[in-house]
Amino acid sequence: MDDLTEGPLASPGFWLHHAALTWRVELERALMDEDLTPTQFIALASVGWLERQGEPPTQQQIADLSGGDRMMTSRLIRGLEDRGLVARSPDPIDARAVRVHLTEAGRGLASRAVRKAQATDRAVFGETVEELRSSLRSIARRRDRSI
Repeated sequence: MDDLTEGPLASPGFWLHHAALTWRVELERALMDEDLTPTQFIALASVGWLERQGEPPTQQQIADLSGGDRMMTSRLIRGLEDRGLVARSPDPIDARAVRVHLTEAGRGLASRAVRKAQATDRAVFGETVEELRSSLRSIARRRDRSI
């Protein structure tokens, strides 16, 4: 029998880590036929979500929402742009900022990928996730108040 009172099995962080690994593997498998990694998906979905909230987002806004750093996000966006999924343009007000928007191909891929991610969430976490989502968000907000 597992001893959940000491050692790594007693740590919620241990289980969170393993749950995240499980979710990532399942998401990777679900997105494979779309030729999209989980990291690319999160960046692409972040662009789409932020676009729906108003104007095309900056790369920094995408990095903030997706949890990546600015340099990694810039490389991801460049790769998505090379595939014709997003387009970048200079910010009309801030010369240092770049705005990103989904192309028609990117919008279609994002829509399909979001449906697959939602199905993965249901398969991994079950149908009733409000309490889990609330707990995880509370923990994550310690790092970043924007989410």
